Amino acid sequence: MIARIAENALKKISRSVPKFRDDLRAHELGLFRRTASTLVRPPSSDDAELVSLFDQPQTRHKASPLFVTGIFQHPQLTTPAAFSALADSTLVRAQLLTERILRARESRSELFKVIKNLDRLSDLLCGVIDLAELLRNAHPDVQWVDCATESYEKLCEFMNVLNTHVELYEVLHTVLHDPEIVKSLSQEALQTALIFWHDFEKSAIKLPPEQRERFVSLSSEILSVGHEFVTEASAPRPPVKIKPSELEGLKDQGMGARLQRQAFFTQKALLVYPGSHQAHMIMRAAPDEEPRRKVHMASHTSSAEQIDRLERLLHARAQLSRLVGWNSYAGMTLSDKMAKTPENVNHFLGTFLDRTTLVARKALHTLSLRKQAHLKSTNLPIIQAWDRDYYCPPEPPAPPVPLPPLSLGRVFMGLSRLFKHLYGITLRPVDVASSEVWHSDVHKLEVVDEDRGVVGWIYADLFARSGKSRGAAHYTVRCSRRTDNDDEAGDLRIPGTDKFVGPSVEFEATKRHRLRGEHGEFQLPLVALLCDFVPPSVARGPTILEWYEVQTLFHEMGHAMHSMIGRTEYHNVAGTRCATDFVELPSILMEHFLNSPKVLSLFDTDGSSIINQTGNHHEDPCRYIDTHNHILLSLLDQVYHSPSVLEPGFDSTTALANLYNTRGLIPHAPGTSFQTQFGHLFGYGATYYSYHFDRAIASHVWRKIFSADPLNRELGDKYKQEVLKYGGGRDPWLMLSALLDAPELEIGDAEAMREVGRWRMEDGVVPERH
Repeated sequence: MIARIAENALKKISRSVPKFRDDLRAHELGLFRRTASTLVRPPSSDDAELVSLFDQPQTRHKASPLFVTGIFQHPQLTTPAAFSALADSTLVRAQLLTERILRARESRSELFKVIKNLDRLSDLLCGVIDLAELLRNAHPDVQWVDCATESYEKLCEFMNVLNTHVELYEVLHTVLHDPEIVKSLSQEALQTALIFWHDFEKSAIKLPPEQRERFVSLSSEILSVGHEFVTEASAPRPPVKIKPSELEGLKDQGMGARLQRQAFFTQKALLVYPGSHQAHMIMRAAPDEEPRRKVHMASHTSSAEQIDRLERLLHARAQLSRLVGWNSYAGMTLSDKMAKTPENVNHFLGTFLDRTTLVARKALHTLSLRKQAHLKSTNLPIIQAWDRDYYCPPEPPAPPVPLPPLSLGRVFMGLSRLFKHLYGITLRPVDVASSEVWHSDVHKLEVVDEDRGVVGWIYADLFARSGKSRGAAHYTVRCSRRTDNDDEAGDLRIPGTDKFVGPSVEFEATKRHRLRGEHGEFQLPLVALLCDFVPPSVARGPTILEWYEVQTLFHEMGHAMHSMIGRTEYHNVAGTRCATDFVELPSILMEHFLNSPKVLSLFDTDGSSIINQTGNHHEDPCRYIDTHNHILLSLLDQVYHSPSVLEPGFDSTTALANLYNTRGLIPHAPGTSFQTQFGHLFGYGATYYSYHFDRAIASHVWRKIFSADPLNRELGDKYKQEVLKYGGGRDPWLMLSALLDAPELEIGDAEAMREVGRWRMEDGVVPERH
């Protein structure tokens, strides 16, 4: 594509310990205290403000009535109609900039500006598209949502035209085959040019017109069928009948006891819906195997229409890849990723699976012994798919040491203090102007670098409300790029249109800033962080986060810091705009910092009691069974996007059964077809391995770099300088090899993929946070 729209993504403490002290300011002038080799700085006044902002609803910052502006301080964006006008204005400017690029071969000096202007064109469109994507998922006003959706679709349609614009491709071809121009390009500029080049190559740009039409038709089919598949993947399954006798002996004394009473009095079979609380309870608590088997079968069975829909999606993808000269959809998709080829992905997954199998088999043997004791059997029984939760009930994530209840404000204080230690960056609350945000729950944080001043903004929309999208997501609303060398004076103009293009010009001008100590003018990053936490209230007090919610917040803030620190001169390689199998590294690494008592002490004003705590976190051996299963899903993703899809008689259920019966630990249950519920096959087709890949890298980076001294500024600076600052502007393998002082990784070949597969993944199952 001409531009890459950032993927926006997609989770109580039971032990009684002393609560945190409330007076933060009392510690501001205290001396630093030394733990291990790093000085732990006391919280600042800004840290205290973070606690107040998120934890004290009666004193929460309100919009200033004296300063009226629009969304994200764009003065004109005060109404839905104004947003529509901005989209129309942007479309005209994009058309004029496209025409300028097309005329570049008429002037040699213009050829030198082609990469910059392509990046400007991408940013021009994405600046409105990404904002529209946020508003249609977060704005409570239906008129805003409708206008944002209409604008999104209109600009994406134009972007799709650019994707297969033969003349644009020919201009880029001229530039990249001119040695003098290529020699003049910076590393970032060349990387940006190659992104455009690869995206054109994947878009049937070299094919005759009739085959390009076929490409467009297949692309539309993939989009349409894919959306249907995702919708059906989470659709409710038909209920299953559970006999009253099958509920005898339920270990659950709450819901289980109520179901038993209901069954006793009615003497009728109960209808249990797959995915419901009752279904999960039966899987964990029913001693009788039959109700568990029934629930499992109902949960993993698909209709013929659902299977057909998935196979049409896979077939269309395979046909599209063949049309543009690739052997498989996986081959086409992976060509610009770290993995490079499906073979390399299988090298990684094969090595990783072998390592995981060793410990997963031990865990499975433990379950077999438990089942043998339960059945009073003389032989060691086989563990079936419906046995896992009963003989090894899933455990909720827990902190590594006992902690007091963690309020949202305290966690943000800890995040800011952590970033200060590692990067010299802090989070500073600021008031919002009237109409600057889309809801009164939204808070604005300045991201402040100790040397450069304000380097970006985070808008935090963290509380659940009706109509808001569920889950957690990091929206890159605005990427960084350098703007003082845009050469807008050279853009084409049509007499009489200045007023019409005015909204876009004004929108762009608002985004430009200067950084202390740096030459030039820059567009600074702006991200929105969406979660669905329980809101605070005067009666209930502050929002108290469960541990998985703390992990989610750290994960999403890892993405946010990547956006803030990855300030590149080109929009297309800024921050999180990098390879799919590299983008999760910063966010997953952030989760690892929660394994350190020293980091957890930053949630308190005086965390010495936390630092000295003895760990209470035991390792759940059954997580390795789950990890093994997730690796199998990654392998299934590769099978489904391999050449075999086009072979006569391909059957997705047979492929699933063969994989699980040959490489799995638990046999495939005949009659089940879980693949239609594997929703990630659409959004992450051929790249589902990325979760495991980045988690293995993050675990290795944590162990080798940060685990012994997680607040060390020199180590934080090394990570910042070798990885974060480049965004997607440098080969990830070069970044990784420099960070780890491992030159053998530079090439990123099959052996490098195997090496990553040998690395130990510390925390098992991959949480689905994006």
